[in-house]
Amino acid sequence: MQTSQQQTEIEMAPALGEATAREPVCAQLLADGRLKETDLKRAVNYQDQHGGDLVSLMVRLGLVSERDVAEAESAMLDMPLVRTADLPDQAPELPDVSVRFLKQNLILPIAESNGDLTVVMANPRDEFARRALAMASGKNIVPRVGIASEVENGIEKLMGGGRSAMGQIVDTLGGDEDGDLEDVEHLRDLASEAPVIRLVNLIMQRAVEGRASDIHIEPFENRLKVRYRIDGVLSEVEAPPAKSTAAVISRIKIMAKLNIAERRLPQDGRIMHRVGGKELDLRVSTVPTSHGESVVMRILDRESVILDFDSLGFDDSIRKDFVHQLEMPHGIILVTGPTGSGKTTTLYTALSALNSPERKIITVEDPVEYQLEGINQIQAKSSIGLDFSHALRAIVRQDPDVIMIGEMRDLETAKIAIQSALTGHLVLSTVHTNDAATGVTRMLDMGVEDYLLTSTVNAILAQRLVRTLDPEFREPYELLPEMVEEIGLKHVVDQAAYTFYRPVATEANPTGYRGRTSILELLIMSDPIRRLVMKHATSGEIHDLAVAEGMRNMYHDGLNKCLNGTTTLEEVLRVTQEA
Repeated sequence: MQTSQQQTEIEMAPALGEATAREPVCAQLLADGRLKETDLKRAVNYQDQHGGDLVSLMVRLGLVSERDVAEAESAMLDMPLVRTADLPDQAPELPDVSVRFLKQNLILPIAESNGDLTVVMANPRDEFARRALAMASGKNIVPRVGIASEVENGIEKLMGGGRSAMGQIVDTLGGDEDGDLEDVEHLRDLASEAPVIRLVNLIMQRAVEGRASDIHIEPFENRLKVRYRIDGVLSEVEAPPAKSTAAVISRIKIMAKLNIAERRLPQDGRIMHRVGGKELDLRVSTVPTSHGESVVMRILDRESVILDFDSLGFDDSIRKDFVHQLEMPHGIILVTGPTGSGKTTTLYTALSALNSPERKIITVEDPVEYQLEGINQIQAKSSIGLDFSHALRAIVRQDPDVIMIGEMRDLETAKIAIQSALTGHLVLSTVHTNDAATGVTRMLDMGVEDYLLTSTVNAILAQRLVRTLDPEFREPYELLPEMVEEIGLKHVVDQAAYTFYRPVATEANPTGYRGRTSILELLIMSDPIRRLVMKHATSGEIHDLAVAEGMRNMYHDGLNKCLNGTTTLEEVLRVTQEA
């Protein structure tokens, strides 16, 4: 007897074979793991019903990215992939070839020599377009592979009016917004226009391609500003015109299932969206400002998150000590740092390390950022009274071994966490403080009794995120003795000469940085530190004793990462108090 999965596979097989015969690039995408068989089947069904080019449909449906398609074409045809940075400043003149033909077929001429015309094509297998161009130009066509949006922008820049993809969409927008912007139906109509939908999708697509973690859409008196946070730093990008403000923001609110008529109060929502073959989870927050609603979207890319201590920046010694603390049967481990310093990712990595069939793990979070297989995750909902403290009371009756609390915000939550640790549970949580030692004094300030604190807290990990250098384009330089003395490098490692690295900007990567890593300090609650806590010592005294006992603070951990070429001194100074 066939299972439902076997039946589905049998039904899919002919359709997949037909699809790969129709479009050989589909086979390459499947082999590369960039396309799922179920997604291909979905695209084939859509093509059968509505027609159109299969590969274009897959890109439009968000099943694969334009870059995935181009790289697959390049590998399949053994043909070079040409990116924007490789384009010339000027295109060859072709008086008998219309720009309209080039735009329709996404072909960009880039070089001409000895009767050969080198062109970048979004679809290099289009024999008809190649023959037509050869006849019109009288030249032998040498094709190269290009990414569709980059080819389109290149045609506009080199052969058209210089309009970007967003500029072309803006050209199709209606005139200035008229009608009553308080009217919900009018706002809904504005947000449902095809150019507005394409604008919002383009903003999200560019954010994903640029590795952004947040999208900021901010209305001002005479313009709409769009900024992406990339590697922790905000940068302004091309934005739609001010006349589209209400339409763009209403479109995002509709996608997030928010009340588009309510513009006086903050709102929070979520968007599940496919961009370039990736399933994205966007957390949406709106707040009213003087000139309209400011929208921030946090991008949670579930496929790109790596729950691994090495990739997070833990070196051997800190990882060994931290994992040892995780193996304790009970107690509290706190992770501390400001908002956006990677605390939740560290906790998820710790939970992944603890996750086994022998352990019952329950979390209460606000919000649940990533789904972890085998772990019971509870979404806090303060609007119905399900806050951290109420959820915790229920959790302790669920017979857990490990409890994770998204954040210790108040005394009630802290007391239940401490009670859980005293009764044999391992509790992981976060607090917002500047360093590990201040985590102790913050708990005391909340009203936690010192004897309860010293008997339950096992360790406090503090962290910050610094941008990492692109290893291919970093540049070494020798530190002057005066600089070595000024930054206290001799206290980290004593050697004759010191080499640091600086970023090298390229057209593809103007900052010279790519990705982020953690700089960390791990304070383990030893008996001497517990005695200091009982005396209500200052955070400075606790920090000094921890350093004397062997703790490496975040600044020194950062200097170590400067020495091995991971990051730069400027980045370490940017995020630590030593600046």
